[in-house]
Amino acid sequence: MASKKISTKVVNMAGEEVGTISLDASVFGIDAHNQAMFDAVQVEQANSRQATAKTKVRHEVRGGGKKPWRQKGTGRARAGSSRSPIWVGGGTVFGPVGNQNYKLSQNKKEHKLALKSALSIKAKESLVVVDEIKFAEKKTANFVAMLDAIKVASKALVVVEDIDENLFASCRNVGYVKVVSSDNISVVDLLNVDTLVMSKASVKAVEEAMK
Repeated sequence: MASKKISTKVVNMAGEEVGTISLDASVFGIDAHNQAMFDAVQVEQANSRQATAKTKVRHEVRGGGKKPWRQKGTGRARAGSSRSPIWVGGGTVFGPVGNQNYKLSQNKKEHKLALKSALSIKAKESLVVVDEIKFAEKKTANFVAMLDAIKVASKALVVVEDIDENLFASCRNVGYVKVVSSDNISVVDLLNVDTLVMSKASVKAVEEAMK
């Protein structure tokens, strides 16, 4: 690694450049580890599954208590119940039973590597650092105005150190933006957006957490 620090500009909520910040290259400047990111995405998506799918097995299907026809003499195959899995409307064989476990896990070291990889990709391509993201009132228009000023027009992840009530109320109706606290960043969120917006405080918090 050529340098331990990466310099990037800092803007205010009006889009004006107000300085620079040094990013820790061990967090925002590593070579992306694709396998670690793949595993992190797989774990998060698997663990978000509700796993409530359920089909009825033979004994749960209503009806079928009467033998459809006599055993012999009809020329048809033997049948004991219309609940048989080979009948239309019968029970399902080996279907989901409603208590499937899709949970996966990833060790902490690999998960940190995945987060650093995703952060490094965004730092190279589309990271915007804002000195402070604070709103005096609950107003969506103010949040949208900030996005316009910093030139965010498509899917974005906004990371702040803490989400206060005014910020939460101002951003919740903007469908193409997700706002998270610095301790709740996921690899899926990072890879699923075009732009990463971070406050200066959240940058420092993430660097500290990644050590």
